[in-house]
Amino acid sequence: MRQDHNRPILKTEAEIEKMRVANKIVARALRLVEEMVRPGISTAEIDGAVENLIRGAGAVPLFKNYPSGNSEVPDFPASICASVDYEVVHGIPKKTRILQAGQIISVDVGAKIDGYCGDAAWTFPVGEVGKKARKLLTVTEECLRSAIAAIRPNGRLYDISGAVQRCAEKNGFSVVRQFVGHGIGAEMHEPPQVPNYISRKENYDMPLGAGMVLAIEPMVNIGGYEVLTAKDGWTVFTRDRSLSAHFEHTVAITANGAEVLSV
Repeated sequence: MRQDHNRPILKTEAEIEKMRVANKIVARALRLVEEMVRPGISTAEIDGAVENLIRGAGAVPLFKNYPSGNSEVPDFPASICASVDYEVVHGIPKKTRILQAGQIISVDVGAKIDGYCGDAAWTFPVGEVGKKARKLLTVTEECLRSAIAAIRPNGRLYDISGAVQRCAEKNGFSVVRQFVGHGIGAEMHEPPQVPNYISRKENYDMPLGAGMVLAIEPMVNIGGYEVLTAKDGWTVFTRDRSLSAHFEHTVAITANGAEVLSV
């Protein structure tokens, strides 16, 4: 019998409770980021503050030293991913990366405590931003809300994907296709994959059921969906250098419906 590598790892209520704890720490970290984001601050300063918060809560940063899977690329060196403007995901914080008014910054945070993970991301304006950037942030957050709302009894995995794609494209934007959401639990990346667009629908015709925990993460671009990876081996950016936003929540599916853990 062929193994189904996209089969979700179902969680017990006790395991979901542990994930609530991890995700509460992640949510606190993102609130701290929101307070810190301003013109003149470095992304490394934000990274240091988040690491201190995570470790102070008795957890460990999920992203610190995360393996690249490539012998020529070092493990990820920081506790957050900090992606500015046309960077989509996996931006590396730096002392020399000073935020400027009018930019946007996507910050992804992960934490692990008592053997279970939390993961969430948000995109923040740096001071006053332009009309297109404001719309991008509004729409991408709407895409995330639409995806969560698509989780219902007797629903399918592709309902989540379709909700994100429809929301983005009706507003004239595109969704990144090279990177997807994922299951999460004792490991940060577990099956199933959760694309932000309808991809070979038959492969994602999976029923949504109690015990599934998903990291749902729309990545939306003002321009085309194509992306490239920088020479550092981590930072992903839009091929056409258009602005990109990234919003993510960890969501548990329970007998009562969807529960957002990372709030």
